[in-house]
Amino acid sequence: MPGLGEVWTAGWPQAQVRTAGDGAVALAVIGVCGASGNQLEGALELVRHRKWRELTRWPGSYLVAAHSGPVFAVIGDLSGQHPVFYRRETAGTWWSTSATALARLDGAPVDPVALAAHLALGQPDVLAEKSLFRSVRRVPFGHLLEITPDRARVVRYEPAAYEPADLREAAPVVRAVLAEAVEARLDGRPVSCDLAGLDSTTLACLAARRQAVTAVTFADTRLKDDDLAYAARTATAVPDVDHHAVPGGKETVYYAAVDDIAGLPVTDAPNAYAVTATIKRAVLGTVADHLAPGVHFTGSAGDALLSAPPVYIADLLRRRQHRRAWQHAQGHARLRNTSVWAVLAQHRPAARSTLPDEWRGAAAELQTGPRPWMPQDQRPAAFSPLLATADWMTGDARHQLAAALTSAAAQLTEAPASLAAWSEEQDLARVGTDVNGWRELALSEYDIELAAPYLDNEVRRACLAVPAEQRGAPGHFKALLAEAFTGSGIVPGFVLDRRTKGGFSGVSYAGLVEHAPALRRLLGPSSRLGAMGLITEEPVAAMLTRAAAGLPLAKGALHLAVAAEVWLRQLEGLAVWWEETRHVAAA
Repeated sequence: MPGLGEVWTAGWPQAQVRTAGDGAVALAVIGVCGASGNQLEGALELVRHRKWRELTRWPGSYLVAAHSGPVFAVIGDLSGQHPVFYRRETAGTWWSTSATALARLDGAPVDPVALAAHLALGQPDVLAEKSLFRSVRRVPFGHLLEITPDRARVVRYEPAAYEPADLREAAPVVRAVLAEAVEARLDGRPVSCDLAGLDSTTLACLAARRQAVTAVTFADTRLKDDDLAYAARTATAVPDVDHHAVPGGKETVYYAAVDDIAGLPVTDAPNAYAVTATIKRAVLGTVADHLAPGVHFTGSAGDALLSAPPVYIADLLRRRQHRRAWQHAQGHARLRNTSVWAVLAQHRPAARSTLPDEWRGAAAELQTGPRPWMPQDQRPAAFSPLLATADWMTGDARHQLAAALTSAAAQLTEAPASLAAWSEEQDLARVGTDVNGWRELALSEYDIELAAPYLDNEVRRACLAVPAEQRGAPGHFKALLAEAFTGSGIVPGFVLDRRTKGGFSGVSYAGLVEHAPALRRLLGPSSRLGAMGLITEEPVAAMLTRAAAGLPLAKGALHLAVAAEVWLRQLEGLAVWWEETRHVAAA
């Protein structure tokens, strides 16, 4: 890279690798960045004074690498679209946006304890800097990697909590940053967009102000939702939106792709879209049938930002806001058809605990035998709830994970004060990792670039500044987005008034039933997870039996296990080598 000779890129379009400065002060942005050339040049003064956070405030989703004298900083984004990994060696520090690439420097194996934490908790920051590979460390979100001639260290650049903003005051900011995020990706190429829920519909409407948009709606009859009806009505109301329905079929179900692992793109971490790849292919294929390769917008992460799970009730109780907690518990009780006392009882234990306390409690629970299965939403609210996958592991794997959690609790220096904020941060990190896998599929098979504006730094900051109890208040569906766009003339009023949401249960259960034999083979005697003690056959078989009978089951846990198994098998077939020739590293 010009100006940063020790940094190189592989596979990035030239337009998405931009640099400024040279020598002692230099800056590079890699990815979609809305900064102009003049803004990048002007930002060299920020680099000189090491005001790192200011370099993360442009529209788009990008990585920053910057030199300021002897200090070199690598700054990923807040949601894992551009993660940062590193490893220390005697000669210095290697860093990369790919953990797999760093692991392949010397064949570092997968870390079974880190993978156990991924399966049992699904929260990337639980084991702090542990990556899924031994010897490779990860930079937690909101932190940067600072390298000097003497050392490499991880430094926080994002505040642990935002200054609270009232929903009505934040709404215009949300509208502005979301519009900027969309416009940063409109570069003359064809544009397509999912058109389903409120989140993706808003993106389609924003893009259609600038150019024609090809909109697609997955319309499998097994979904039994009203996405298609709302999408068709939106396309009629909004100029320059060309709408196409994507009909379902025998293969547009969960798990249909796992029989052909070689046909799935290799990702840097276990990826949820390995399970739903055939559905994504049907959507992208429809786009490709009507449009040259371009940019495809998805509303992924909108749910996590624009609403909030009811765990914020525990935060209200912790802050002794009992009247508000009671009012919100009443609303959520009505939605769930249960009593207000049941809702309060579910959240009261978390109001009295801390994250280190919960990790120690989870460690103690792992030391005992597996728990009887029950739906996750019926268990008490928690900072880091154990998933059903924790009960599928061998005793030895559970003991090792328990030891790691106990150690993590002892080493934690910044315990989050808010259960909602911690949960949202972990949810967004999962979404970011998964969207990266979807992006690989879109690029490798259709030459389409996936855009997820809700994961952008500034969009995320604007939304999460609004307290969870305002974003997730029962009876006000996605109130922040409605407040931001009502009366703007951008999104039709009937869309903002919508109170329904689509779901994938129909195609999920259909896939579980139709592909049960493939899943039994995948997670059976030859399972790589099984060889590591991270899964046992009997509970998985029991879950598949429940699916065949149409009974409730741990779908999320099974989803995690299948994605991890696919990933482990893909790593076995990955051929990688490194060489260095005339100042150019090649892999």
